[in-house]
Amino acid sequence: MKRSSSAHAVPAVAPVKLKPIAAAVGMALFAAALPATAQQTGTAPDQTETVVVTGIRASLQQSINQKRNSDSLVEVITAEDVGKMPDKNVADSLQRLPGVFTAAAGGGEGSFGENDRVALRGTPFGLTLTTLNGHSVSSGDWFADNIIGGGRSVSFSLFPSELIGRVTVHKGSQADLLEGGAEGVIDIDTRKPLDFKKSFNAQVSLGAVHSSNADKNDPQVNGLIAWKNPENTLGVLVQGFHEKRTLSRVGQENQIWYDRVEAGSPIGKAIPGSVGAVANYLGGTAWFEQERTRNGGLIDVQFKPNRDLSVDLTAFHSHLDAPNINHNFMQSLGRFLGPSWATGAYPTGNVTGTVTGNAVTQLNAPGNACGTDCFQMSSAVQEEFSRPVAESQSEFVNLDVKWRANDRLTLSTKLGTTKGLGNTVSGALGVWMPWTGGSYTINGPDSAVIYNTPGADKFSIGGGPGGSGGVPYTYGSHVTANDKETYGQIDGTLSTEWGAVHSLQFGARVASHKRDLSSIGIVANPGLDVVANLPMGGLTAFPDRFGDLGANGAGYWTFSREAVNGWLTKYAKYEGELKQNEFNIKEPTQSAYVMANFQGENFSGNAGVRVVHTTEEVQRFEIGPSGGFEPRTYKSSYMDFLPSANFRLDVTKDLVARFGTSRTMARPELGMMAGVDLRDVQGTGNVGNPNLRPIRANNFDIGMEWYFAPKSMVSLGGFYSALDGYVTYGSSTATFYNQLQKQNTVYQVSTPVNTTAEVKGLEFSYIQAFNNGFGVNANYTYTLGEETGHAPGSPCGNVTTPDCTLIGTSKNAYNIGAFFEQDKLSARITWNWRSGFLNGTSRNSAAFQSSIGTLSASIAYQLTENFSINLDGKDLNNPTVKSVIHTAGVMDLPGSLYKNGRQIYLSLQAKF
Repeated sequence: MKRSSSAHAVPAVAPVKLKPIAAAVGMALFAAALPATAQQTGTAPDQTETVVVTGIRASLQQSINQKRNSDSLVEVITAEDVGKMPDKNVADSLQRLPGVFTAAAGGGEGSFGENDRVALRGTPFGLTLTTLNGHSVSSGDWFADNIIGGGRSVSFSLFPSELIGRVTVHKGSQADLLEGGAEGVIDIDTRKPLDFKKSFNAQVSLGAVHSSNADKNDPQVNGLIAWKNPENTLGVLVQGFHEKRTLSRVGQENQIWYDRVEAGSPIGKAIPGSVGAVANYLGGTAWFEQERTRNGGLIDVQFKPNRDLSVDLTAFHSHLDAPNINHNFMQSLGRFLGPSWATGAYPTGNVTGTVTGNAVTQLNAPGNACGTDCFQMSSAVQEEFSRPVAESQSEFVNLDVKWRANDRLTLSTKLGTTKGLGNTVSGALGVWMPWTGGSYTINGPDSAVIYNTPGADKFSIGGGPGGSGGVPYTYGSHVTANDKETYGQIDGTLSTEWGAVHSLQFGARVASHKRDLSSIGIVANPGLDVVANLPMGGLTAFPDRFGDLGANGAGYWTFSREAVNGWLTKYAKYEGELKQNEFNIKEPTQSAYVMANFQGENFSGNAGVRVVHTTEEVQRFEIGPSGGFEPRTYKSSYMDFLPSANFRLDVTKDLVARFGTSRTMARPELGMMAGVDLRDVQGTGNVGNPNLRPIRANNFDIGMEWYFAPKSMVSLGGFYSALDGYVTYGSSTATFYNQLQKQNTVYQVSTPVNTTAEVKGLEFSYIQAFNNGFGVNANYTYTLGEETGHAPGSPCGNVTTPDCTLIGTSKNAYNIGAFFEQDKLSARITWNWRSGFLNGTSRNSAAFQSSIGTLSASIAYQLTENFSINLDGKDLNNPTVKSVIHTAGVMDLPGSLYKNGRQIYLSLQAKF
C-alpha cells in the first residue's frame, strides 16, 4: 500500500492544537519560517523535503505532525487521508473534522446525496472563506435560488477529492491570511510536480458508481501525470477527471404553501378553531431525477532554476453539467377551498377536520365540498419542473513567484484571475386534475403527511383556477450569473535579530470582484394551452420507493423528462428580460498587513494586523414613479482593522497549550445585496438589501493537546465568537411586477438585515493507532449559537414568540471511525452525525433540518506493487433528510423528506 506523496519540511518545534483563532496562523508561519530555519540547519531555504507516505497510519502521522507544528489552531487532511475513504469531493473529506459542518445542498432545495457546502462552528456558509493554494476562487451554482441569492460560499461539488494535496482548516485568523472568513479559512493545496520523489509519476483510477435509487452504473475516471527533470528544477503536472452520477431522489414536499384559514372559507365555517390557523395549501409527492457529470482538470508548471527563485503557474477548470427534473403531484385542497382566483368569492359546501396547535392537521373534503363551484376547483396539480440546462463552473489561472533576495529577505507574489458560472434554464409543464375531493392527515413534524386524492392514480385533467378546465400552463426562466475576481499581491518575510521575534511578515493585495446576473422570462408559443398537444406518449408512473418515506404516492402518473423537454422546446421560448431580477455588483478591495513571528525556549506564536478597504457598488432595477423599471445604483465603502494574536506553549514534551484571539470580517453574500426571488402565485419572495453591512467577529480560542503516543493525540478546546452584522431576515411588504398577473403587485417579502449574534462551544478530538494494525478516531463538537440583536421584523424580533436560532448551528455533532491496515489489506468505517439545525429562512418560513447520521466505509486490496482495487460505500444507511417548517407563527409543521439511496463505488487504481 505504498503511495508516494510529499509534505513540507517541518521545523523541530513542539506540538500544536488548533482552535478558531489560531487556525490560520500555523501554515503561513511555517512557510515564512522556512528560510531562516533552513539557513540555521544548512538546508536550502526553499528546498522541499520529500516524505514517503505508506498507508493510513502514515497519513495520520503526517496530518498530526502538521497540526502539532503549527503556531495556530488548524486541522489538516492529506491526500492519503482522502485515498482511504469514499470521498468524492473535498467537502466529503472535511465533514469528519471537529468543528466542520457540511450540508448536501446550498440552501433549502434539499439533499442531493453529495456534500456541497462547508461551514465552521455552526455558522452560515458565507462566513467561511475557501481558497485554493492560498488565493481566492470563484464558483457557481446550478440551482436558481442559489444563483440569485448566493455568491460567496463555494460549491464543493466542483472540486473532486483527487485535487487534494493537503487541506488546511484555519479556525481563526492571522494577519497574513486572506480576509473574508469571519469564522475561518479552508485552504485547499493541490499537488505539485516538484514535490514527488520520482522523476515520473502516473496515477489512474478507472471505476464506476452504482446509485441504488436510480439502479444505474456510471463511470468514474481520474488520472494524473507528473514529471520533473533530474535536477529538480522543472516539473509539469497534469490532472484530469470525468465523473458521472445518476440521481433518483424520492421525497415529499409539504412546505410549498402553508397559509392561514380565512373566516368565510368552507374550512373556517365548518372546523371549530380553524380561523387563523394554518392549513396545507399545496404539498405532496416529489420525485427528482438528475444526471451529474463533472469534467475538468488542472495543469501545474513549476520552474526552480536555483535556490533563490521559484515560479509556479497553475490553471484549473471544472464544469458540472446537471440537467434535472422535479416531478410533483401536489394536493391543493386548502388553496381551492379558499377564495376563487377568478371572482374572489368562497365556494359553498362542507368539510370536516381537526385543529391541533393552531394548524389544521386533518382535513377531509368530499366531492361536493365546493358546492356549485366544483367546475372551477381542483383536488391536485401535476407539475413537472424541468431544467434541461443546469450547469456550474469554476476556473482560475494563478502565477506564484518566490524570490530570496538575500539571506534575510524573501519576497513572493500572486497574480491571477478566477471565474465562476451558474446557468439554469427552467420550465414547468403543469396541468390541474378535476375536483374529486380528498383528505390529508399530518401525523407530526418528522412524519410524512398522508394525502388521499381519489383518482390521482389515473390521468385526468380539468378544474383549475377560475374554471380553466385543466388548460396546460408553464412558467420558468433562464438565469445566468457570472462571477469574476482579478487579484495581485506581494508578500515578504524578513528574518530579524530582535530576540524572541525571529521574523517579520508583511504584504499588500488588490483585487477587483464583479458579479452580474441576467434573467430571461419564458413565453408560451401557440398551442401550449391546448390539451391535445400534451405529450401523452411520455406518461409514466412514479417509482415505488416512496414507501421508504412512509408516504403514499407510488403509481401517480407523471410525464417523463424527455417528454417535458420536448413539449417545452416546441411550445415555449425564452425571451424578454426580467429586469427586476437582474443586477450588477462591483467590489474593488485593497488590503495590507504586518505580522511578527516569535519563538522562545518553549513557546511560539505571532501577532499582527491586517487593514482592509472595501468598496461596494450595487446596480439593480426598481419600479419607479411611472410604474416602470428604472436603474438605481447604491454605493458604500468601509475600512476594517483586523488585529490577531496566536500563542502556543509547550507545557511538556507531549502537552501543548494554545490561545488565540482575532478580529475578522466577511462581506455579505452578493445575492443578499441585490437578488430578487419571487413566488408569483403565493405573493411571497426574498429580496436583497443593498445597504447590508459586513459581518465582523471578535474571536477567542483556548485549547490543550496531548500527543501521548505515535500517530495518537487527544485535544480539548473552547471557542467564542461575537458577530456584529450577522445577517438575518426581516419581513415586510414591497411592490414588484407579477409575471403571472402581468401587473405590479404587493408581495410579502423576506429581506436580509444586519443584527448581532454569538457562537460558543467546545471541541474534543481523539486519534490512536494501535500496533496490531487497528486504529480509532473520534471527535465531538458542542455548539451554542443564537441571534442577540432582536432585529425588528425578524423571527428573533417577534415580541410574543421570539426565535433566535442561528442558521447552521447544530448543538451536537460527532464522528466515530475505526480502521485496519496490514500488509495488502486496508479497511475503514466512519459514522458522521449532527443534530438538527436551522437550514435557512425563505418566503416567511424557516426550515429546520432534522438530525441526520451517515455511514461510510472503504476497503482496499493491493493486488501488486502497482495495482489496487477499492470498494467504497457512501450513505450506506440510506439516511432520510427531513426538514421541519416554522411559518406564520406556527411551529413544527412537516416540511420535506428525501431519500437519495446508497452509492457504491468500485475502482481499479494504478500507480507507476
